[in-house]
Amino acid sequence: MDNLIITNIITLSGIALLAAIILYFVSQKFKVEQNPLVEEIDAELPQVNCGACGKAGCFAFASACVSASEQEFKSLYCTVGGAEVMKRIADKLGYIAEEKEDTVAVLRCQGTCQNAPDKVEYTGVSLCRIANSISSGRSGCPNGCLRLGDCVRACPFHAIHIDETTGIPVVDEDKCTSCATCVAICPRGLYEIRPKNRAEGRVYVACRNQQKGAIARRNCKAACIGCQKCAKICPEIKIENNLSYIPAEISAAQYGKELAQNCPTGAIVYTGNQNEENNNA
Repeated sequence: MDNLIITNIITLSGIALLAAIILYFVSQKFKVEQNPLVEEIDAELPQVNCGACGKAGCFAFASACVSASEQEFKSLYCTVGGAEVMKRIADKLGYIAEEKEDTVAVLRCQGTCQNAPDKVEYTGVSLCRIANSISSGRSGCPNGCLRLGDCVRACPFHAIHIDETTGIPVVDEDKCTSCATCVAICPRGLYEIRPKNRAEGRVYVACRNQQKGAIARRNCKAACIGCQKCAKICPEIKIENNLSYIPAEISAAQYGKELAQNCPTGAIVYTGNQNEENNNA
């Protein structure tokens, strides 16, 4: 019996050793040589692996940069690293990095505790994605912020926090890298990546409610009611399903102040200097 056990052990060990040798030679034969430049570029990246660049992670992005032609390279951009990182990568590849405008995440909702007070009590799991599947939320707005903070917990840069007074998330522009994690995690699609435009500000409709005006206002004082006043000021503004949308291309410097002042509900947010003279006047 002992001899049989020893024989089996030797046999299995021999098979394992043979398999290991075969695998080694196969791996050497089909080994793909890695361009050392990939590792150099990967070292320049922030290693967040957020996927905002459209690749699986930082190493995949580095590989894409190395294999890209100069024209293809123009479509690649690391939002976390920004222009500085992209310039260093371009220098290593012998390309010229294109200038791109800095962006930031914005919350398209003003469903604060003051604008949209609680109408029902939610006692379920404290996760937005769960609450969204079973409830319209405490405010009663089927499209508004659920105030449960999935975006806060998901943000890898701690750029979002819940304001204790308003109850809704606030984005810290200095920390936000436009990685779009908040865009992906919000079950109601309330986040959008828009140009920062620190100088001229931003103008956008901070509402996603598609209910008709009177119903929308009952749920939130700052709801867009699709009144079309903004579209009369700027014809490029789109109104669909009782909701206005201001494209990012519309000049905040030219239209921002006038749009915000003429919105009857305050649904339009303008982040520029409200004391400046309207360029349209």
